Amino acid sequence: MGVRMNDDKQPHVSLDSIASESDAEQAVATLREAIRYHNYRYYVLDDPVVSDAEYDTWLRQLRTLENAYPELITPESPTQRVGGAPRDELGLVDHPAPMLSLKAVYSAEEVRSFDETCRAELEESAVIYVAEPKYDGLAVELVYENGQLSAAATRGDGNTGEDVTPNIRTIQEVPLRLVARGDISPPDRLTVRGEVIMRKDEFAALNRKRAEADEQQFANPRNAAAGSVRQLDPQITAQRPLHIFLYQLVAETDLGFETHWDVLHALHSWGLRVDLGHVRRCTGIEEAIAYHTQMADERADLPVEIDGVVFKVDRLADQRMLGARTREPRWALAYKFEPRQATTTLKGIEVQVGRTGRLTPVAILEPVHIGGVEVSRASLHNPSEIARKDIRVGDTVIVERAGDVIPQVVKPIEEKRDGSERAFHIPERCPVCGTEVLLSADKKLARCPNISCPAQIQGRITHLASREALDIEGLGEKRAQQLIDAGLVEQLSDLYTLSKEDLQALEGYAETSVQNLLSEIEKSKSQPLDRFLMGLGVPQVGEHLSVVLARRYQTLDDLMAASQEALESIDEIGPQVARSIVAFFAADQNSRVIHQMREAGLRLHNPLFPGRDAAQPLAGLTFVFTGELERWTRDEVTRYVERLGGRATSSVSGETDYVVAGPGAGQKLDTARKRDVPVLDEDEFVTFVGAIRESAREN
Repeated sequence: MGVRMNDDKQPHVSLDSIASESDAEQAVATLREAIRYHNYRYYVLDDPVVSDAEYDTWLRQLRTLENAYPELITPESPTQRVGGAPRDELGLVDHPAPMLSLKAVYSAEEVRSFDETCRAELEESAVIYVAEPKYDGLAVELVYENGQLSAAATRGDGNTGEDVTPNIRTIQEVPLRLVARGDISPPDRLTVRGEVIMRKDEFAALNRKRAEADEQQFANPRNAAAGSVRQLDPQITAQRPLHIFLYQLVAETDLGFETHWDVLHALHSWGLRVDLGHVRRCTGIEEAIAYHTQMADERADLPVEIDGVVFKVDRLADQRMLGARTREPRWALAYKFEPRQATTTLKGIEVQVGRTGRLTPVAILEPVHIGGVEVSRASLHNPSEIARKDIRVGDTVIVERAGDVIPQVVKPIEEKRDGSERAFHIPERCPVCGTEVLLSADKKLARCPNISCPAQIQGRITHLASREALDIEGLGEKRAQQLIDAGLVEQLSDLYTLSKEDLQALEGYAETSVQNLLSEIEKSKSQPLDRFLMGLGVPQVGEHLSVVLARRYQTLDDLMAASQEALESIDEIGPQVARSIVAFFAADQNSRVIHQMREAGLRLHNPLFPGRDAAQPLAGLTFVFTGELERWTRDEVTRYVERLGGRATSSVSGETDYVVAGPGAGQKLDTARKRDVPVLDEDEFVTFVGAIRESAREN
């Protein structure tokens, strides 16, 4: 059989000489090895050593053999990038570790403050950072098992992302199989994160093509990349000019790396695309700031959009020591570029009503291009901000894309006024339902207090049904909107009047789904007071203040009758929040809905009220939880501790009484041991709480 490969990884395959499946299997293996190698040369090293025509010939030969011998087709074959049939919906993937956001700053002073914190906590005179471009694309996570791409997901909510594996497979720069080059081979399981992007010139060409086909154009390269990756049909994704850069390893096991710099080079050696041409190792923060200046100057000439740079502490041990906050790592920072601005005319101001009833003024602008995006609407934040800036309808205004994303009006150009400009006043009544608007004393907050306002009802239903509130499984945004569109739900209390016949008449409701939803709604009628308060969406009252109020007031009636003065006497409640609570319960529409919910069977109990000491056995104790827990999620154990009168905080401090550590506990456990804070495992915590509750009952 005529199959061989020379030293330059150029296969010589004669299809005419293949006489058996064994011959075909050898030829397929040879072609795949060569194609993977030249993909690595082209996409990762940017140093191809063969012509496009030669490469295309090998790919055609491989397709021919796989068509003739379909049993030889494997998921990681270079021919399998087009994806499969369209899917009904994207599935979900749990991230092995949260995909946190980065803290964004816009000034060198904030960057230096970050550096001071790092140096102080690490006890170093100078910290080495790795500086990288901050790509403006879609964050994704790739998982390789035994060297093969097995899963890919978007960031999602940080804990769970959308399954986009078939779509990511279509991106040529994503290796379907890793290569083993360098001193360290890829581990059996590798999780790596990066950004899917689209080049500026390819984005422009795509938009021209869509315009010619009378299709809606994308706003910017980021939106184009994100929309392409989230396609239900992978074949559409395969037609889009997508690229990727990888920049972070999720260390599920210790791979022996000491620095992030070493990680990037290892990823590159394994065939993953890393932007080593623009990554720099910086000793000290001033060198990193100089990198930011250089990248800002080069930004316009780069082939892809970047909106800043990222600084990461290089030593991985130092990263672990610094740890993370709830939403962001403490060892990394995004230093954003100055926002892009333009001048245009403010044609009008439209008032939108949000889920909680908040009225938000939005500027209607003469369309203007800012950073390659056409902007026709911009945020005006609140009435106070409009008055402070003296923004008037008809003004010539400066508009910027804050963070290169959200347009906002910076200021009016007063010199261009001709006297025809008109001052803006927030409407006295809700533009949707006509209810009298409540305006805070500082004019920063205008709300429609009617929880049955049509503009709010869909958001309020999903909020009421959320896990943190009444936990009605199966009642998400789409189903809530379906109930509203069908005229079945106009206010929250209508949920408790839904019947089997009502739901069966709706599209997509089978016998099982109908019964499940009705069972969930029935189960939700028995609730702790704090969760019901959370679900009501009282303005400025979130999960924590719901707990605070439940500890102070035994029943809902007691809270509804509370005066502003009484509420202000509670430590964590100020005048503005107190006014908001009083106004919410004073609104006839709201009290009527609550009454109807109770008439339909809503029963509230309050285990947080300290009328019985046994209900508050953990009063005065502060806990920190770290690592994995078997019995609870982090939110669930926090609520459990709070219901028993204690506090659960995110960091170990002088006020911490106990640290509860599960498998995978890291820096918090180390800090607890250094400070001699008692450490419990999960079983010991359960025993401790049981003992203290029993002692409280006996007393």
